[in-house]
Amino acid sequence: MALGATAMIVVVRVKPGSAKGPLVEVDDAGELTVYVRERAVEGKATRAVTKLLAAHLGVAPSRLKLVSGAAARIKRFEVS
Repeated sequence: MALGATAMIVVVRVKPGSAKGPLVEVDDAGELTVYVRERAVEGKATRAVTKLLAAHLGVAPSRLKLVSGAAARIKRFEVS
């Protein structure tokens, strides 16, 4: 996680199509792994990650903006 002037950047590793999900894990280094059941098809996994991450952070999903990683497993979100 990184702090900006008015926002925070959160980097997450996504595991789409996981039977383990929906789940957010934080490892000892503070890195986030988000497990979702939705497959990585037509943005379904990204939408599920956005909702789950927002709930984990205690903010509305509308306060999260995908900065990079739309088609990747490593995604960066801006939290405003």
